[in-house]
Amino acid sequence: MWDSLWLDVRLATMEEGRGAYGVIDDGALGVSDGRIVFCGRRDSLPGHAGALAREVYCLDGRWMTPGLIDCHTHLVYGGDRADEFEARLQGASYEDLLKAGHGILSTVRATRAAGCEALVSAALPRLDALLAEGVTTVEIKSGYGLDLDTECTMLRAARHIATIRPVSVVTTFLGAHALPPEYDGRRDDYVEFVCTKVMPEIVACGLADAVDVFCEYIAFTAGETDRILARARHLGLPVKLHAGQLSECGAAEVAARHGALSCDHLEFLSPKGAQAMAQAGTVAVLLPGAAYVLRADTMPPVDLMRRHDLALAVATDCNPGSSPVTSLLLMLNMASTLFFLTPEEALAGVTRQAARALGLLGDRGTLSVGKRADLAIWDINHPNVLAYQVGFNPLHAVVRGGYVATRH
Repeated sequence: MWDSLWLDVRLATMEEGRGAYGVIDDGALGVSDGRIVFCGRRDSLPGHAGALAREVYCLDGRWMTPGLIDCHTHLVYGGDRADEFEARLQGASYEDLLKAGHGILSTVRATRAAGCEALVSAALPRLDALLAEGVTTVEIKSGYGLDLDTECTMLRAARHIATIRPVSVVTTFLGAHALPPEYDGRRDDYVEFVCTKVMPEIVACGLADAVDVFCEYIAFTAGETDRILARARHLGLPVKLHAGQLSECGAAEVAARHGALSCDHLEFLSPKGAQAMAQAGTVAVLLPGAAYVLRADTMPPVDLMRRHDLALAVATDCNPGSSPVTSLLLMLNMASTLFFLTPEEALAGVTRQAARALGLLGDRGTLSVGKRADLAIWDINHPNVLAYQVGFNPLHAVVRGGYVATRH
């Protein structure tokens, strides 16, 4: 028998080729051993409900989607930067603050001073806000240590979170986030340190699932990024990139050359870069929270991305400086209002395409037979409501790996 069967449910499967939202009305979904074993119309069930599953749930016409996926966050960090937010409102630029030792380096100081336990404690309220909105998978980056010990501590904290909350955590090493102060004037030495000391240790300890680099004129050049990504691939780690947030510097082409899972931000993207991403199958991860908080003048060229048929994911970019955001549902609305995604594109961006951006589409991101039973159940009359409403959470329940993890 199946472990559970969900009846009287409208399914937004988010599968491609099924029409808008992949809708199945009067649906049923069966789960066994944490995997979806049936997803279709109720009248297609292979028998009587009571004879098919140990537990049968009636959802009274509610909508079910895949569990949401936040594929770009910096959830683990020390301190906050509310003072910098106030300074930006008074005219200071993001670049000005970074050059003055604030910005990322401010968080580096606070994170280095915190231990693993303190980092976990600080991250949990941020994570809990995401979980309360139907998130079942979250990516967490390092990048606020910029030394071997603290980078490892951040990644261990992220791994530990998955043992104390009902969530799947994907970890990303972002040691090339900024140049640490002790390497001022020695950029080559720091890149060498990241490539030959830090990454091998992280791989040996099994702490990271991918490697990321902040490729930007205030961070790391295309040449330095190329070197780091090449080393990551040599070590067997998939790669992704912070690309085109503040300028067009050829980052998308570098990422595509290394078969990157994703390029994230992309306020600046050339036709050449979009073509390279398309050929490599690299996902464009859009981060409307950062564009909003930084009051960006330039928005991602979504029409260009569509012309090249790029997969468009959406994430919070939760971080202490440029996107102190802990609501993925809000990002659906912002992706639509700021970046002009359709509500269906926005929802696909936090399900199917977010899974693709993490290299997990074969395991989750759609309601499909064989995939992990990570499910979100909503009190809504249509899936477009999830992008339409602002500051409202219609979540009814979350099922993670076949087990009810949250019930409202």
